[in-house]
Amino acid sequence: MKNNMNFSFRIALRYLFSKKSHNAINIISIISACGVCVGTIALVCVLSVYNGFESLVKDLFSEFDPDLKITLVEGKSFDISSPEMQQVKAKKDVVVFTTVVEENALIKYGDKQMPAVIKGVSDNFVESTHIDNIMYSGNFQLKDNSFHYAVAGLGLASQMNMGVSFIEPISIYAPKRTATINLVRPETSFNQQFIHLAGIFFVKQATYDDNYLIIPIELAQQIYEYEPNIVTAVELKIAPSANINKVQREIKEILGDNFKVQNRYEQQENFFRIMKIEKWISYLILSFILLIAVFNIIGSLSMLIIEKEQDIITLRNMGANTKQIRNVFLYEGWLISVLGSFVGIVIGVLLCLAQQYFGIIRLGGANNFIIDAYPVEVQFTDVALIFVTVVAMGFLAVRYPVKFIKID
Repeated sequence: MKNNMNFSFRIALRYLFSKKSHNAINIISIISACGVCVGTIALVCVLSVYNGFESLVKDLFSEFDPDLKITLVEGKSFDISSPEMQQVKAKKDVVVFTTVVEENALIKYGDKQMPAVIKGVSDNFVESTHIDNIMYSGNFQLKDNSFHYAVAGLGLASQMNMGVSFIEPISIYAPKRTATINLVRPETSFNQQFIHLAGIFFVKQATYDDNYLIIPIELAQQIYEYEPNIVTAVELKIAPSANINKVQREIKEILGDNFKVQNRYEQQENFFRIMKIEKWISYLILSFILLIAVFNIIGSLSMLIIEKEQDIITLRNMGANTKQIRNVFLYEGWLISVLGSFVGIVIGVLLCLAQQYFGIIRLGGANNFIIDAYPVEVQFTDVALIFVTVVAMGFLAVRYPVKFIKID
């Protein structure tokens, strides 16, 4: 069996690189290989660009999102003084235990007002994130002796015309939890607090930049009438040497089914899911285009079989059976697809590396974007998937027609 395979493969390899009597066959074979090559390059580059954007977004979110975030499955607030929470806080892999009160409110500044997400955080919030790295203006300062300060997203500050050096305070309005609505004097149905702006952050993500106002957790608990030990979330920073997935599983076991423990990916699950869907839809579309290019190999094989009619008779006389002869042309088509995919992968990877290190393709109007050039990231799993896809397409495309080509 092995000798039969070697016999057919060696002849197919000789046919691949030998000069044909008709130049048209050489041209069609080259076109087939080039079509596979170009399709493979497109797959490598497109998937690598999606990987680059995904990594970029992960880096942006990591400046603001914690390693792990604990919230309730049902309900909004919970008690951090419970034994389970204290056990989580005492874990050696938990470096920072940040308490959070996050609710919606109405903010007013001058003659402008709009809804915002008020995020009250404990004093160690700066230790659990990298928010110092994304300060656009001012400083991340929430307290100064007895004074409270706020830090706003750049989009929110721009829409409200707020600035760090402005004297006028920001007004925060939230409905009272225990009071009924007073139709005569509706303003008495709201808790109101005033706070000055100390800084503006820029995550480069509208989710945060356009909506978030960060304040001290004590002030947030006053606004929403929470007890000092009641919060809506706990954010954890995990030791760099620890396995986050393992720590996440351990905390889930401690807290039980009433709590969600989310890593950075799960905190933005919908966003990353959409990016994954877009990536694999692009993969499917390009694979269909590549399939059309692969079918050109059939035409090349058909013409090669016609040209090698005398060779087939010679092989017959030498004792080769029908299966061996058909395998010659099967391997010929397979070699064209392998050669095209290999060259395409090499060129595609080199193009991606050139883009990654030299930024050859720039983004138009770069000042309006986070980065100057298209981000790319080549992943081995994608390269392996592309190679398997192209080779499988080439093998399946030629197997069926070769099986029924009359070579007797």
